[in-house]
Amino acid sequence: MEKRDEDLKKAQMLDARARNISHNVRCTECGSQSIEDSQADIAILLRQLIRDEIGAGKTDKEIYSKLEDEFGETVLYAPKFDMQTAALWLTPVLIAGGTAAGLVYSKHRQRTNVHIMALDLIRGVSLTPKERVTILDLLIPPPPPPQGVVSRLRRWLNLR
Repeated sequence: MEKRDEDLKKAQMLDARARNISHNVRCTECGSQSIEDSQADIAILLRQLIRDEIGAGKTDKEIYSKLEDEFGETVLYAPKFDMQTAALWLTPVLIAGGTAAGLVYSKHRQRTNVHIMALDLIRGVSLTPKERVTILDLLIPPPPPPQGVVSRLRRWLNLR
């Protein structure tokens, strides 16, 4: 009885391990499903191959390597990070970082107006807050009119 329970536990563990591996392998015929979810012939064969490899005592890493060697890297849902995929992985981070840097620089330029700094140097005394506001009002151009549909319609109605 104890031997049967051990064998049942071992079979359940092997089955759980096979299902875990099968969830991480893409069906080559379906493309969008894992081989665990697919009922395609190739998926059934791959599930059997995984169970056979587990029965032969291979590790998960060895099984993934064998599948990758036979079917290519696209068979795995989690591709490796190497020089070929680095651009794919890093492009969103670089774009977000560049955008953030641009926004920070833009805000910095708005707060440190070169003209006010020049007037401070010429006068030798820094401007009062009221003088600073007056000069900024004179030097900074007004914002462009909004370009939305409603504002265009209002301008069109006023012009006619």
